[in-house]
Amino acid sequence: MRTLIEHGTLVSPADTFEADLLIEGEKIQAIGKDLGKAFAGADVRIDARGKYVIPGGIDVHTHLDMPFGGTNSADDFESGTTAAAFGGTTTLVDFAIQPQGGGSLKEGLAQWHAKAEGKAVVDYGFHMIVREVNKSSLAEMDDLVKREGVTSFKLFTAYPGVFYVDDAQIFRALRKTGENGGLICMHAENGPVIDVIIEEAKARGETAPAWHALTRPPRLEGEASHRVLALAEVAKVPIYIVHLSAAEALEQVRMARDRGVRAYAETCPQYLFLDHRNYEEPGFEGSKYVMSPPLRAPGNEQALWRGLQLDDLQCVSTDHCPFCMKEKRMGEGDFSKIPNGAPGVETRLYLTFEGVRSGRISINRWVQLNSAAPAKLFGLYGRKGTLAPGADADVVVWDPGKRHTLSAKTHHMRVDYNPYEGREVVGAPTHVLSRGVVIVENGKFLGRKGAGRFLKRGLTLA
Repeated sequence: MRTLIEHGTLVSPADTFEADLLIEGEKIQAIGKDLGKAFAGADVRIDARGKYVIPGGIDVHTHLDMPFGGTNSADDFESGTTAAAFGGTTTLVDFAIQPQGGGSLKEGLAQWHAKAEGKAVVDYGFHMIVREVNKSSLAEMDDLVKREGVTSFKLFTAYPGVFYVDDAQIFRALRKTGENGGLICMHAENGPVIDVIIEEAKARGETAPAWHALTRPPRLEGEASHRVLALAEVAKVPIYIVHLSAAEALEQVRMARDRGVRAYAETCPQYLFLDHRNYEEPGFEGSKYVMSPPLRAPGNEQALWRGLQLDDLQCVSTDHCPFCMKEKRMGEGDFSKIPNGAPGVETRLYLTFEGVRSGRISINRWVQLNSAAPAKLFGLYGRKGTLAPGADADVVVWDPGKRHTLSAKTHHMRVDYNPYEGREVVGAPTHVLSRGVVIVENGKFLGRKGAGRFLKRGLTLA
């Protein structure tokens, strides 16, 4: 099977140039001018004239089919990866969870393999959430890195009694990745103090969704970020801060990087395009935006854009964790019971392309943030995140002038609201290819349930 993408403008983190791209089977075979003359017999020809040709997006932070407070996130691996494909994302890295109460890491990994197998439309990998750091789980970390292709681990300074681990456990896990080459990903908020503030707010009768944000002040994200960065500095290992939302936390990442710490961080579109005012929408509408960390005060997004420009933030991921309004209403009368999370896996490239159109970032930086950098940080580069001969043919043809309105009526995520309802964006994919197969063409789904493969990942190249 040969596919020829002709007359497009290819974009990498470093270059923008006009060329044709030839795909044979699942791999990119050649890039060059006038390949149509040499390969006139291609099985599929795509005219990309006036369009960008980019590597498929890589979202390294999703929560598909994730249990939370007696319910599950709305998207499973079929609907979530289908929605991702419609948005130009061709690889996900989701989070498998160590079972609570002494369960092993391998048990958790097996559960997530079962959730994904036979359902995923695009390729996927796993991080492992570690609830308990002890001799057994530390030994398993070695095995996951060396044999299972799971080379990153998420720990939390938040959610006492559910995910929280103390500083000593974090430090032991960091030391372990210093030995096996893995990467620790941190959810950095001061959970025990946040719980005190929540308790005080509820005692005063504060129940509205806005109090989810008001009880999680940005300074506590900054404090927790400072702490885990200091632990990584002493351990002499890299660290990755997930879903960074606050200027106070970004300041700590920047300072650590200036000291020579291999500190990396992501932010998410919600922190670039939404803010605290969304919590004040009428009735219970503010619950749509309950996520952790929460949306911040207007103006905070300026610091995050600057972080993206200066490479103090390396990636844009989504933290896609959708719950329908009936689940959100579990927290009516008690904001602390609103399921944390919002949809985003389909809208990431649409929204961040607004940064290109506004001049905040270049088209090359857009590709770096959404594809190349995630691939390098999470052991996928060479296979994913690049347009180069020998790489998987995960390719997106992007029309920079195509208009699209974000709406729950038209999105493919299995959730009954869209945080950006009615927002018109300019720029959208016309063709999305996964390993050489066109899975989305002009808004029509041509993919196949179960075609996505599990990716054993290597070590970070950062």
